[in-house]
Amino acid sequence: MHVRPRRLLATAFVAAVCVTVSTVVSTPSQAEPPVAADPAVITEWNAIAARTIFTENSTPIPASGLYFGFVSIAMYDAVVTIEGHYEPYATLPRAHANASPEVAAATAAYRVLSHYFPASAGNLAADYAASLAGIPDGVGMIHGKRVGEAAAAEVIRSRQNDGRGAAVTLDVDLAPGVWRPTPDAFAPMAVPWLGFVKPLLLGSPTQIAPPGPDALETAAYAQDFTEVKAYGAKDGSLRNADQTETAMFWNANSVLQYQVALRDQVTRRGLDIVESSRGFVLLNTATADALIACWRAKYDFAYWRPITAIRLADTDGNDMTEPDADWTPLVQNPPYPEYPSGHACITGAMSNTLGYLFGADTIDLNVSSSVTGTSRHYDTADSLDEETMNARIWLGIHFRKGMTDGNQLGHDVSNWGITHYFQPTG
Repeated sequence: MHVRPRRLLATAFVAAVCVTVSTVVSTPSQAEPPVAADPAVITEWNAIAARTIFTENSTPIPASGLYFGFVSIAMYDAVVTIEGHYEPYATLPRAHANASPEVAAATAAYRVLSHYFPASAGNLAADYAASLAGIPDGVGMIHGKRVGEAAAAEVIRSRQNDGRGAAVTLDVDLAPGVWRPTPDAFAPMAVPWLGFVKPLLLGSPTQIAPPGPDALETAAYAQDFTEVKAYGAKDGSLRNADQTETAMFWNANSVLQYQVALRDQVTRRGLDIVESSRGFVLLNTATADALIACWRAKYDFAYWRPITAIRLADTDGNDMTEPDADWTPLVQNPPYPEYPSGHACITGAMSNTLGYLFGADTIDLNVSSSVTGTSRHYDTADSLDEETMNARIWLGIHFRKGMTDGNQLGHDVSNWGITHYFQPTG
């Protein structure tokens, strides 16, 4: 199949984050004559989604996973309805033999993003026009658009009244071990409704639930308490310079970090349009559901942050902990309970997905950080998991158990998606 050169989209953001490669491999279409199926459309519209979700609409990071999931499902369904090879998320009308999967993917993403982010309509319309520029009018264009429209419409229909934005608040009686708004903002729990949203893969937000935090009187709690107190303090910490650098590297928007990293992956590996769309739908549905399950656990357990635990250690009933009324973490806490770690849930979904797609010991992952302005490389899923779990403790905002349980939750959700959705056909 002829593969057209990658188009320059009408946004500097996309140009900055898409990685240039010398060769792009595309799945031969079964249609004659060949139709447009450039896999770059998947990474381009993922970059547009990131700009739309974060830059233009300031979506809270925990809620962003849902919208990346919606876009990825629509693009994946549009592509596999035409190209086959894998089971769709939702069954769509049969595609015309000459429908363009490239046009279908762009149309699906455009319609989903335009629906959920109407304030970005102008920019999205320009992106869509640029995305289709150079593709000849004809059967491929006409029927590709029809498939994309159908894929987007099904996502939008299926997510009506799914619980997004519901009037949910976290009201608890303050007691030892219970979360309360933390300095300096003292803000209430952010997006508390997320834990009650209809998942994309799971049957319910509590289908895969973590075991819960350590009881305050246990030695395990005292051990985690001592670790974060010693290594997570802003001043007087045992943390060395390399550990501080690692902590700050991972104090960035992890959802965005992993979107950019997967764009790099599918481009460097030369994945075709089908495999590219499947990689993103596996990651983003798992991320969305891991965050939903994580936020439900945060709501249900409402566990206190280290800053509260350390300052009020004289109330925890544990003789192995000592209070420090002035203890402050390296960075300010995000506004929600500690257990489990949202960052760990996101990373567990990412590392497990990459391990499945490319091998747990050969993930070949490049990650960049907007906080430090640096990039890091990871060969194995375990190394990614380990470093990110340490980093959040060194920031002073998590206990060890909140990290390990959150990471496992991300793995478990990803495995559920891998075994129950997006399976090969034939």
